[in-house]
Order: sequence, then C-alpha cells, then structure tokens
Amino acid sequence: MRVFVLDSTQKPLNPCFPGKARKLLNQGKASVFKRFPFTIILKEKKPNHVNKNCELKIDPGSKTTGLAILLEERVIWSCELNHRSQQIRDALLSRRQIRRSRRSRKIRYRKPRFLNRTKPEGWLAPSLMSRVYNITTWVKRLIKLCSINKIVQELVRFDPQKIQNPEISGIEYQQGTLFNYEVREYLLEKWQRKCAYCEIQNLPLEIEHIVPKSKGGTNSVSNLTIACHSCNQKKGNQDIKNFLSGKPNVLKRILKQCKQPLKDAAAVNSTRWKLYNSLKELGREMEVGSGGLTKYNRAKQNLPKSHWLDAACIGKSTPNNLIIEVVKPLIITATGRGSRQMVKPDKYGFPRTSSKLRQKQFFGFQTGDIVKAVVTKGKKIGTYVGRVAVRKTGSFNIKTSNQLVQGISYKYCKFIHKSDGYMYTY
Repeated sequence: MRVFVLDSTQKPLNPCFPGKARKLLNQGKASVFKRFPFTIILKEKKPNHVNKNCELKIDPGSKTTGLAILLEERVIWSCELNHRSQQIRDALLSRRQIRRSRRSRKIRYRKPRFLNRTKPEGWLAPSLMSRVYNITTWVKRLIKLCSINKIVQELVRFDPQKIQNPEISGIEYQQGTLFNYEVREYLLEKWQRKCAYCEIQNLPLEIEHIVPKSKGGTNSVSNLTIACHSCNQKKGNQDIKNFLSGKPNVLKRILKQCKQPLKDAAAVNSTRWKLYNSLKELGREMEVGSGGLTKYNRAKQNLPKSHWLDAACIGKSTPNNLIIEVVKPLIITATGRGSRQMVKPDKYGFPRTSSKLRQKQFFGFQTGDIVKAVVTKGKKIGTYVGRVAVRKTGSFNIKTSNQLVQGISYKYCKFIHKSDGYMYTY
C-alpha cells in the first residue's frame, strides 16, 4: 500500500511506494505528518510537479464500507470502514426506555411536548446518518491527502427492475449479461451466503426454486433461494413441505425468511441518495454503479470477496486488468468521540455516578489518544503502545493490543496519533 505525500505547503502529491518514503525519512528530506493513514510531508517545495489524478471508489455497506483509491489500473490504497450504527441504536433505545420510566413515576407533572417534534424534510435516524457522516468524513480526509478528481459510488445494491420482474419483455434485457448477477447477489445477501437447507458455507451455491416450476412456481425472488449442489439435486421437483417433512424447524425458518426483506439492504437503500448528494457537494466528478455490475467486474478479475476489493470493482470505469498493490487494507473502526451523558444511570434510571467534569484534556492528553510510554523505573518498567484513558491525577491507563496497564504517569507518554473518533488496525 502506497504512502501519502504532502509538499511543504500541505498540498497533496502523488502517493509513493513505502521504500521511497522510508528513504526520504532517513535522509531527513521528509517527516511523518500523520500515522493513520500514514502520510509524510516534504521539507522542501517541489517545483513544477504534475499530479496524476486518482479515483476514489466507495462500496457503502450497512456494517462495513469499503474504500479504494485507483491510480490508472492500480489499486494503490484501500481501507474498510466499520460503522457503529448498532451502538447508536442501542444507546438511543436505552435512553428512551429510561426517559419513559421516569415520566411514569409519581413526580411533578410535566406538560406533554408535541408541538416541537416535527421532523425536517429528508430526516434520517441517527443510526443511519452515522454511516453517511463516517463516509463523508473519510472522503474529505483522503481528498486532503491525495489528488482525487473522481468519486465512484455503488448507488444501488441491486437492480430493482431486474429483481421484481424477471419476465420483463425484451429478450436482450431479460437475458442480458448482468441479469443473473443481480438476482444471484441479492439471494446470496438474503440467505447469508450459505445453503438454505443444510447451511453449509464456502461451497458453490445454486439458485433453487422453493416451489418447483413444474408445480406452478415462478421466478419471483420470493420463490427463490440458494442451495448447495447436493441439496438441490436431492430436492429435485419435490414440494418443500414434503422435502422437509422431518425438519419442521428448517421448514418454518425458510418459509419465514423467503418473505422477509433485507434489513441491511434497507439501511443502505435509505442512505444512498443522502450519501450521494453529500459527496456531490465536494465538487468532484461522480460516477455510480450497481451491486450486480460490481460482482460481474470482480468475477471477471477472479478476485475474492471482500469489501475493499468490491470497492475497487465498482462502476463501468473499472479497468479490464486491475493491478492490486495492496496486501492488507487499513481497518478503520468508528468509536465515537466520547459521551455527552453527564451522569451514568443504573438499570432503573437512577444516577449511579457523580456528575463528570466537562474538561476532556489533562496534561495535554485526551482519552482515546494513541501514545507510546517508555517507563524507566518502578514496577511497570517497559514500553507500552496503545490507547490512553486520562485522569485528573496524571496517572493514566494504557490499553495495548493484549493487556491493560494501569497507573502510568503522563510524564512517560508521547503522542503517536491524536484521538479522532476512530480506531485503526491492519
């Protein structure tokens, strides 16, 4: 994965190979500007430098979003962004339950407030908006670090026309190259990429009719599932109730799931236009593509399934021969920037802690900062690298990759990366 480069005025230059970045650092011609994503800044201005334009491709997901930067036919940088939508939903649900229990107590009367609760046009739930904010935040950051002139977004996960009406008139559209990819990708997501009958994974799966066509079944997606070759052959043209007569639990699960919509797909579908409009405001050229086209491009390149590789294959502008320079993508996990809740309640809604201080920083450090502590004396001699939890007393806790070290003085700590609401791993 290449390293981002800035000139002395913090303008983005072409990303360079890690070997060249290491050479510039060793020669003193550059210094580290940022650790995540790793960026260097030159100490001298480069005259007459011509930047090559890059493409940023985005594969929005309900839980994880893939991002990839392409320079011509090369994937030079990628990451996977993990969202915290479920945490936000759980926190709001807990707050709502506590608020309702508080209102039902025999305490002073509070007039109901209903006149100030009109939701603005285009309102989305906070758990949905967090996805949009996370993606736009990282797109803005990458634009500052790399000369990106085009953004490609997967706007629709599936082609609704091809899914809802497979018997659409017109032989070219019905039997087009992408028709099977749209339907198959939808079914794989709906049935968690495993056989509906035996739940086996990591095997080639086939599209299977729940009610056989020989007995009046249709090609509607509500009548389709995926099965391994063995189960597909074993079922044949039997009715599903006869085939699963000895497995009532499996039969009940399949009949229930075949009518359920995709929860994750619904979340992505709700935020797609909000995200598109937010990215469009950045003033870059925009291109969109569908999930079926993404899978078609990935299969044509013989690439494995992953979020960042899906991002690299979005849109019609995908090169015929992609060159993957990335070995491991950067894993970015949204953690939030702390809590605004002043007092922590117990399960009944009563306060269990004292009111916290409004001060977030102590001795120049903030909870969530990545630090390096070199302890030279005492019982905790050693070097520790991890996230810090600050205290007013100056005795900090450091959470490393495998342990929690308590009671480290702030005097031993040095900054590696300031807290920005995200956690980074490879």
